[in-house]
Amino acid sequence: MPSNGEIIKDVVDQFQRVQAHMKNARKENATETYEGLKKDYKSLKAILNTLGVNLTEIDEIKE
Repeated sequence: MPSNGEIIKDVVDQFQRVQAHMKNARKENATETYEGLKKDYKSLKAILNTLGVNLTEIDEIKE
């Protein structure tokens, strides 16, 4: 079973990947892709908040 630190690292990595894809989708005006990624973004953000992660520095989208 993974430790809390491993879980947090994994979710932070996923969160950062989703944000990078959201930025690209926004730049390319891919609105449907952006909206799909936004659902993942919100889910990951909720998990990180529950785990007590401070998102101030890593949340670049801020939605």
